[in-house]
Amino acid sequence: MKLLCSPTSPYSSKVLMAAHYLELAVTEIRVDTNAGPAILVDNNPLGKIPTLLTDEGVSVFDSVAIMHYFGRLKNRKLYPSKNGKRTDAEILEALCDGICDCLLAIIYERRFRDEEKVHQPWIDRQWKKAVSGLNHISAHPPKIGRRLNGAHFALAATIGYLELRFKGQWEAEHPELIDWARKFEKKFPAYQELKPHG
Repeated sequence: MKLLCSPTSPYSSKVLMAAHYLELAVTEIRVDTNAGPAILVDNNPLGKIPTLLTDEGVSVFDSVAIMHYFGRLKNRKLYPSKNGKRTDAEILEALCDGICDCLLAIIYERRFRDEEKVHQPWIDRQWKKAVSGLNHISAHPPKIGRRLNGAHFALAATIGYLELRFKGQWEAEHPELIDWARKFEKKFPAYQELKPHG
């Protein structure tokens, strides 16, 4: 399998961590979404990453669909089998992805607009939503038990992205998340290698 991805993308990071955990052979193909390379737009009409190219020639996107595809490949071992716990994991994963959506909106607003056109109220609104999500997770950090699941990887990728792009802006208010990331790394030593970086 091949994964069209970027080392800075939290969604790519989540998927790569899950693949590593499940011992799936996945080859990284790094792409620049802004350049719109043919290998990406031909396999994902949205031109977004991550996009998985299966050995059977199927394109799977986005990150949630890829995670569930991986889970089915490994006899549903990526999410809890009990309905209640699975729902909890899926909600946490959605929350983490939503936080990353807000963080990326801030980055794009600053990166792709001329400085005089950057709309600070938009940035403030996105940050407020991201912080609200982080506060919720800090108050209810997921337990790290015998087995990891998709939500753990989503949260780890989110924290990694915060470390990469928002250093010094969130740590003091969320020591619980820093502590959680330390525990996660003990359980999953490949975290440093696979978290968002660049």
